Amino acid sequence: MPQQVRIYRPAKNAMQSGRANTRRWILEFEPSDRKEPDSLMGWNGSRDTQSQVRLRFDTQEQAIAHAEREGYVYVVIEDKPAKAPRPKNYADNFRFDRVA
Repeated sequence: MPQQVRIYRPAKNAMQSGRANTRRWILEFEPSDRKEPDSLMGWNGSRDTQSQVRLRFDTQEQAIAHAEREGYVYVVIEDKPAKAPRPKNYADNFRFDRVA
């Protein structure tokens, strides 16, 4: 049975003001084993080491080509279009018709 992977671009982190880390595409393996708590420590873990692998590509086409070359079944998750930021003027804070 071929491995299942998903290809997507990560969302912008809430702590970022720019979009530098959102330009690359990520190929990530779907989990093939469920996580179970460890009997000694109680931490969650599984025997699935593929779920720890994240491959980064510059373009979506490179990620798809790699998935096809390796024989993976892939799903491409398209990102939602970002809303354009509203232009703001500092002088608008002091307008007479401003709603408080």
